[in-house]
Amino acid sequence: MKVRNQELRALFTPEETERLKQRMAEAGVRNRSAFIRKMVLDGYIIKLDTSDIREMITLLRHSSNNLNQIAKRLNATNSVYGADIAEMQVKQDEIWELVREIAARLSTIQ
Repeated sequence: MKVRNQELRALFTPEETERLKQRMAEAGVRNRSAFIRKMVLDGYIIKLDTSDIREMITLLRHSSNNLNQIAKRLNATNSVYGADIAEMQVKQDEIWELVREIAARLSTIQ
């Protein structure tokens, strides 16, 4: 853990303070000291929109649950329904399409 024992002070106008609060909100940062330190040392903060990744995780959970249900049925009856397999294939296709979209957008980040 870094020991921070050097205090630096800066004065801001009310307008600058408001702008600082806006920038912190845009970056999703609540800790003013951390935000100022990051901006001074690195000059930027990257905030990624992870809503697509959360959607993909939800689809993966649904797919995993469906697969578990099919496995239980298969173990109990030694048979599986074609509709179940088709549904799993559709879900997997949705997940892969989302993965391709996310990967394409991530590749444009510089």
